[in-house]
Amino acid sequence: MYKTKHIGKSVIALLSVITLFACEGNYKNIQQLSIKDNAPVGDGEGIRTVYTDSGRVVSTMITEKVLNFENLNFGYQEFPQGIEVHFWDEEDRETVVTSSYAIQFSGTEIVDLREDVVVTTHDSTVVNAKQLYWDQKNRWVFTDEPYKITLPDGSFNNGAGFDSNEDFTQFLSRKNDGIQLIEKKETNTETDDQ
Repeated sequence: MYKTKHIGKSVIALLSVITLFACEGNYKNIQQLSIKDNAPVGDGEGIRTVYTDSGRVVSTMITEKVLNFENLNFGYQEFPQGIEVHFWDEEDRETVVTSSYAIQFSGTEIVDLREDVVVTTHDSTVVNAKQLYWDQKNRWVFTDEPYKITLPDGSFNNGAGFDSNEDFTQFLSRKNDGIQLIEKKETNTETDDQ
């Protein structure tokens, strides 16, 4: 009878430990169940985020509304009312990007800008696109959608996609046409007969 009581206590202790670990393992699942399907874990209004590098402001993001979906397997933040982003290069020259809608993917540091995307560089170069991707980590922008770029002198390009650095000093376009204004300089072709 002593052996039966001892075995019974061991079984109860073992079941208690298993139950404890099973409950702890399901805690995250229980938390997920309390969140409605496809509902954000947070939202914010009137947000202004400042990004710095070694104490210097490199960009500022402004949005009216942000929805945080970091609870999903491939987490992201959604900006349903659009964003406005200001970039400053090492010489403190500003580039501004606006769009009517955006998604920032946390795991990749890629921002997907959509609908009425406008980029205005420090020298007044303007890019209009339907969609534009911004790679924050590599400071690179690109699109496979149609775009139009207008240069300060009135020249323009219509294209089917491009890759560029943030300040558009390294710009690679695909399948484009447009008008380029070239300054004509007069040269003196007369020779001096003296």
